[in-house]
Amino acid sequence: MKNTGLFIGGLLTGAAIGASIALLYAPKKGSETRDQLKVRLKDLETELQQVREKIKVKGGEIKEELKKKMQDLEKKIEGLLEEYKKTLETTPSAN
Repeated sequence: MKNTGLFIGGLLTGAAIGASIALLYAPKKGSETRDQLKVRLKDLETELQQVREKIKVKGGEIKEELKKKMQDLEKKIEGLLEEYKKTLETTPSAN
């Protein structure tokens, strides 16, 4: 999960850098280029926030799923322990 977030963050950062470099080499006035950069960076900031929210939601879903699986596993272990205890109680001792 952490790797996915890092990958997406890197991807967006690379896109921002690439867009910035492309705009810097474009044959426009500096003020127009700066305005375009501001708009593009704002768009990327919005996209990054959306990705963060999705990761947060997905992380919560994974956490809940793991919690449920742990509870199921605890129940299975408790059941196995009860069966083991019953087996010990019904098995005649060797002494």
